[in-house]
Formats: sequence, C-alpha cells, structure tokens
Amino acid sequence: MGRLAGKIAIVTGAASGLGRACATRFAQEGARVVIADVQDDLGEAVAEELGGLYVHTDVSVPEEVEKMIRFTVDSCERIDILMNNAGVDGEGGITGESSIDNWKRVMSINIDGVYYGMKYVLPVMIEQRAGVILNTASTVGCNAIPGLPAYTASKAGVIQLSKTTAIEYADKHIRVNAICPAVVDTPLVRALIEASPDSEAVRRGFEMMNPMPGMVTTDAVASAALFLVSDEAAFITAVALPIDGGYTAR
Repeated sequence: MGRLAGKIAIVTGAASGLGRACATRFAQEGARVVIADVQDDLGEAVAEELGGLYVHTDVSVPEEVEKMIRFTVDSCERIDILMNNAGVDGEGGITGESSIDNWKRVMSINIDGVYYGMKYVLPVMIEQRAGVILNTASTVGCNAIPGLPAYTASKAGVIQLSKTTAIEYADKHIRVNAICPAVVDTPLVRALIEASPDSEAVRRGFEMMNPMPGMVTTDAVASAALFLVSDEAAFITAVALPIDGGYTAR
C-alpha cells in the first residue's frame, strides 16, 4: 500500500518538469492523478503513462479552473489533493524597466491561478471534511532577487495566500502548505544553461548558488511534496517549506 493509496490528486502544470515529477511520485504512491496543463500532447501522454486522466486547463482563466474541478469530481467523485504547480518566470528586467504585459501575464498564472484553484476546490473539500492543498512558491518569494519583480511578487503572494487559507479552513480539516524550491534541475533549466554563451559558467553558478552544493533535483522536490500531501504530515499546515540547500537561511 502506497502512502497515497486510493487518493485522488490534481496537479497543474504536470505535463513536464517539476509538475510531472510530483504527479509521477503521487501515482507511484497509489494516487489516481489528474494531469492539468495547456500542453495537450505531453499532458495526455503523462496521464496515459501514469494511468490517470488529463484535462486541458489554462489556470489564468477561472472558468477553465472551475471546469477542471468539475471534471475531476464527475470522473473520480472526490478530490483529496490539489497541487497548484503551474507557473512561469516571465521576462527579466528591473521594476522600472519591466513591461506591464509581463506583469499581468505572470500574475495571472502564478497567483491568480493558485487563487482560482483553491476557490473552486475548497467547497468540495469542505463537503468531504478533508483535503490537502499544496502550492508551488519559490525561494524568491522568501528572499527577493533583482530583475524578476513580477515573479518574486507572485511567489511571495503564493506563500501568504497559502498561510491565510490554511488558517481560514483548519477547522474544516483542510491543510494548505507551500513549497519553496530554489533553482531546480529541470529540462527547462538545462535548456537555459545550454543556450547561454558560457554554459559551464552558468551551470557552476547554479550549482554553487546554495550553501549545499549542487542544484535541487526534481526528486528532492517530489519527495517533499509527497510528505506534505500525505497523512504523515497530518498536523502540518500554513508552512512554506524551503527546498534550497540552505539558500534562504543566509
């Protein structure tokens, strides 16, 4: 019996990268996973591989998020876990020189999408009198970095929204937490490294960013996510957990 045996879990942004790693770990531990993404071909392939379901979902559109929740309840009769993972980093540039369009896009996905997911799943979980929500934030939501104002603001918002919601719904037996990874070794990050003029220097920079050498792995994040959504974390709520090799402690 896996740690999530019989559970129904939704993971947004699960067609690739960190979301896929978490969805895979949840499925390995016995959950039936609903893959929600805008990358239909990849998402359908992941769902088939994991024996789960796929639903096209643009998390920046509230109607699509509501449809995702209805689809899951109609298909699986309940929702035990929602992982709001979909996100973008957006364009680089300091605050006064960044674009309004970039600000709106990043916020619509990173913070609005998390809010919509919680808004529409909470009535389901209240009726069940149980449920777990896990939101993907970032170390930059704890320790800001220059050049990504929309991203840092959105991830800080995810942390505070998670804590607020956790307190509001604790008496309904609903837990809400956030994970805050540092730079994660995903295919997207590896492509970014390879595309840079000095890929080795960029790679070394990422590997030495944290006090603990090396980049955070998707397996490390998936393991932390699994713990937080499992019954082993039964009294853990309103936590923003850094997965960063000590980065935020400095």
